[in-house]
Amino acid sequence: MALSDTWLKSILSKDHDKAFEKADRDGLSVRVSPKGKITFQIRYRYVGKASRVDLGSYPSLGLKDARIECARLRAELEKGYNPKVVKVTEKNAIITAITVSKLFYDWYESYCAENKVGHFEVKRSFELHILPKIGKIPVDQILLKTWLEIIENKSKKTPAIAHRLLTNAKQMLKWGAKRRMIRENVLNDISPRADLNINKNVGSRSFNDNEIKLFLLALNHSRIAHKNKLFLKLCLVLGCRNGELRLAKKSDFDMVKMVWTVPPENHKTGKTTNKPLVRPIIPQIVHFIEEAMLLSDSDYLFNNAGTNEPMGRSAPLSLPYNINQWLRKNMDFDMPHWSVHDLRKTARTNLSTLTEPHIAEIILGHKLPGQWQVYDHHAYLSEQGVAYSAWFDRLTTIEND
Repeated sequence: MALSDTWLKSILSKDHDKAFEKADRDGLSVRVSPKGKITFQIRYRYVGKASRVDLGSYPSLGLKDARIECARLRAELEKGYNPKVVKVTEKNAIITAITVSKLFYDWYESYCAENKVGHFEVKRSFELHILPKIGKIPVDQILLKTWLEIIENKSKKTPAIAHRLLTNAKQMLKWGAKRRMIRENVLNDISPRADLNINKNVGSRSFNDNEIKLFLLALNHSRIAHKNKLFLKLCLVLGCRNGELRLAKKSDFDMVKMVWTVPPENHKTGKTTNKPLVRPIIPQIVHFIEEAMLLSDSDYLFNNAGTNEPMGRSAPLSLPYNINQWLRKNMDFDMPHWSVHDLRKTARTNLSTLTEPHIAEIILGHKLPGQWQVYDHHAYLSEQGVAYSAWFDRLTTIEND
């Protein structure tokens, strides 16, 4: 007679004279201990030898689920697999399953940190928004729905961060799947715009002449640390990425040849080109650089106070707020929102009227279009210097008007 829940409940945890077994169907049976513990098992023959494997204990494993598991293992047996080996393999896979945190840090150290200029930002985003929620869970147990909920919730307030999370999560899962560390990349076909309505807005903010004048006025009269004033002035004049300046070492500035060399690892395109950026040091900014060198007691032009570490990534973030506060208090002027990166856009916008487009793009450290970048290896140092001088003169005129 087949097993039933009624019979199983009647003998569960009851004392018996001795252990016994009772068959169900398709090789499924239960083993009952003298203390009434009930264990489901499957009996089968493999390579001519009788064998059995435990499936689980009742009532943690119900009769219906035990029959389903028995049918699954018999199907594996039909394919030529030993059910006992199948169960052991599956148990080991669960024990050794790679978690999201493990996969992230492996990917971060092996790929991200080596290939992404903004890898610190990626790490911080994951540590704030992903790992606290699902970091301890095996990757293969996380449903696509869970990933999308986390990213969609973040997109409502900060689309740019949501876009970064999705882009890097897809890269991380692809990296893990290719190395057979996980089964699949569940985010592979997800598009930020089509599936999550995430639009990575390209900022269009740059200062007009009046805002430049007010910015320089606030910069000169506010209580911002002098090294930060120099940092912002150089960002505006040079049109460089603030990360290039934060990571710059004093030795990168040749004050004899009047050249600033940005190593490949410190600029955005350097990872692919493996070439440095070379910018001229015009006479008008020499005193800015020399003052910054005197204020820094480390190898870096701009360091974290009291350390030999470069200025931190988050250090420039509060500077626009300090400038805006001074303008509100002293000029009764509410400066529209801006970031340090917008100083770069301001420089580029003005350079359009001061030099040729390819010179402006070289100054910003952008790639030249098409085959131009392949065949033209000229540094255009003198042309950059002329453009920089014209831009500095314009800033001086705006400031003094």
